[in-house]
Amino acid sequence: QVQLVESGGGLVQPGGSLRLSCIVFGTIFSANTMGWYRQAPGKQREWVALISSGGTANYADSVKGRFTISRDNAKNTVYLQMNSLKPEDAAVYYCNKGVGTYYPWGQGAQVTVSS
Repeated sequence: QVQLVESGGGLVQPGGSLRLSCIVFGTIFSANTMGWYRQAPGKQREWVALISSGGTANYADSVKGRFTISRDNAKNTVYLQMNSLKPEDAAVYYCNKGVGTYYPWGQGAQVTVSS
């Protein structure tokens, strides 16, 4: 059974930074494109960033230039560095596969951006 565990969320002021981590248990994810997604209250889940097995990254326009996705295959972990956070970035952030059938979703990491 694959399990995704996200961490690193919290409360931050506008303009601040957070680094999210996602550990993948139960499978070797090095061959998979991985992604970060987010869901704000009352909105559908949306993709934020993807990273291929080779390290090529793609970003949603709303976060381009502010967020950086990375991965450590030896640790089965994917990261999301979020800088210059805006109130509209507030959401629950999830990691999962970028393509194909999703793993079971984890509990997510709550990000709150408020002064």
